[in-house]
Amino acid sequence: MKNLSMVDSFGGTDADNDDILLKAFEDHEAYQDILKFKRFLVVGKKGSGKTAIFKKIIATRTHDTFSFGHTFSDYPWHFHQQQAKAGIPNDDKFTHSWKYLILISLAKIILNQDNSLPCNDLSRVSIQKLEAFIVDAYGSRDPDLTQIFNPQKEIKLKPHFELNFKVIKVGSSAETISIVDLPTVIQEVNAQLMKLVMNSLNPEHKYFIAFDQLDLGFDSKSDDYISRLIGLLLASRDINIAAKHANVNFLVAIFLRDDIYNILRFEDKNKITENFMSLIEWDTPRTRKTLKSLMEKRFAIVASEIGEGDNIKWSDIFNESREMPGHQSKYDHIKDRTYLRPRDMIKFTNSALAKYKERLQNTSTGIPDDKEKIDNVDVHNARYDYSEYFLREIDDEVHKHFPEYERYLDVLRAIGTWQFDKSSFESILSQVYPRSDKTASEALEELYDYSFIGFYKAGGSGYGGSEYIFKYRDTRTSFSHASNRFRIHPGLIEVLGLKKV
Repeated sequence: MKNLSMVDSFGGTDADNDDILLKAFEDHEAYQDILKFKRFLVVGKKGSGKTAIFKKIIATRTHDTFSFGHTFSDYPWHFHQQQAKAGIPNDDKFTHSWKYLILISLAKIILNQDNSLPCNDLSRVSIQKLEAFIVDAYGSRDPDLTQIFNPQKEIKLKPHFELNFKVIKVGSSAETISIVDLPTVIQEVNAQLMKLVMNSLNPEHKYFIAFDQLDLGFDSKSDDYISRLIGLLLASRDINIAAKHANVNFLVAIFLRDDIYNILRFEDKNKITENFMSLIEWDTPRTRKTLKSLMEKRFAIVASEIGEGDNIKWSDIFNESREMPGHQSKYDHIKDRTYLRPRDMIKFTNSALAKYKERLQNTSTGIPDDKEKIDNVDVHNARYDYSEYFLREIDDEVHKHFPEYERYLDVLRAIGTWQFDKSSFESILSQVYPRSDKTASEALEELYDYSFIGFYKAGGSGYGGSEYIFKYRDTRTSFSHASNRFRIHPGLIEVLGLKKV
């Protein structure tokens, strides 16, 4: 690429501030699973591309495809909390309020977006009843969803619904009910709403309601937070199954971090995992998608912006004619320092680009590396900035699960090398952190669970040879307490001041 020095960056690491996110979108299998209405739950590490899929779905508006996206920041969690249905198990106490939100969200699409509706006589009758209910309850056919649980609201139930009122608060009537009393009849209300929205939809069109940023309120010690997430998963599963039975193309899609999903415990979790969950991964045996192909799309976009061609390969940006130490390609060298997620790859390539441009400005050094491509020296110099970023990213994800992790990183710093044995860790742990409430084996397992370290496995993972096993490469692998040899993640070498010996 002749004008690489004119490129500012290859995009942003944050999906909310990445100007070329949708242009460079890679249609991952997890995205295709949603479009085909096969699976509704997308699980992956922070920065793996979940929000990119979310944004792609809610940005896709055609004559036959409609969507609405919910994020943590615009949802009335406080009022939602008050809708918890009392007297039922924690796993299910928020299910009905989530169903109500989802069904009202779908009603907004039906009443305001799809011009093909009503599409038949049944659709016409259902939409009339649905519109009358929404307008009576919220004063508009296009309600503000952040206000649907506002305690000042009253829900007019008749003549829109025929309900069997079993529990009505004293002073309430069969005509209306206060929003604070909605939990007493919400199951019956949802059943009526479900019937109306499913009968209203055009079976030839596609409809999506998506939820993202559920990690922003994450608190592993909050039972209500855990119950809210479980309730959303169960509500989404039930509505998606109902849509399938009604022969309509509607899906509630949820995007969730893997570390959060892993701590959830509820009766039907394995059924959801096996039947409705897609992992978003890159460069693993379970996917055809690679970080290289993702970056090549980004290279092509920035190249076209500066007047170069749109068929740009990795080798047009990085000089792969010269190997990195250890006989690695530059791609493998960079990939090994990531958690196999786009965010890390974008950050490293941006850092390497910055070092390349610095090198071009310093012509007095006489460095013989390729002047038109990012070369070994640029990649090497980028590792320091990247390593600091990498630890900050890990902190964002880990500190709530594993608050004492920094103390165990001090042990790794004191060891001083990226490979070590168990006895060395035990010895230095007793010196650096003598009052640790974890044994050396327990501490190593925690470090492994968050991919700070990998353990040595003779014979590898079934493909022959021996290797170091890291959790981020396969979340299903468990720590081996029998292992005696360990390796620190290569992305942490510089920030921890380790020697690679």
